[in-house]
Order: sequence, then structure tokens, then C-alpha cells
Amino acid sequence: MRMVAEVRDDYPNETAALQAVTEKLGIGSRETLRNWLKQHEVDAGTRPGTTTEESVQLKALKKEKAELKWANEILKAAASFFASMPSLETSTR
Repeated sequence: MRMVAEVRDDYPNETAALQAVTEKLGIGSRETLRNWLKQHEVDAGTRPGTTTEESVQLKALKKEKAELKWANEILKAAASFFASMPSLETSTR
């Protein structure tokens, strides 16, 4: 990101600067570098969007939600199973 900022004024536009840095670093695509730059700006608070930290938190919350949903389904099935069993009191009389 620093490299792009340092050479930006040496080129007619950002695309040209990104292309130059991409070639110097051997990155496969100028768009890859552009996306990294955008994410850096989001993380720095200079561009709106979901920060890297927020993305990690969202991923963890989605995983936790899926696990809780799965556990809830198991509990429902168990409750249904035990509710359908005859009670011990009636079977011992």
C-alpha cells in the first residue's frame, strides 16, 4: 500500500500506478492489488465497508449460529423421542 502511495504521483492515474507496482512485485493481477488497497482503506477507516476484523467476527458468528442450530435440532429430536416413550410409572404398575 505504501508503495502505491509513493509512486501514485509518478503516473497519470491510479490504474497506471497499480499496474507498475503489480509488475514490480510480481502480483498476478492489478485488480488483486486494487482490492488489497480498498480493503486497507476500509480497515484504516478512510473508506466505508466491512473491515477485516468485522469479517472475521461475522464468520465466527455464522459458524456459531450453525452449531447452535444443529444442537437445537438434536435437542428437539431427543425431546420428541423421550416424549413418545411410555413413562416408567405406567409400565411398572
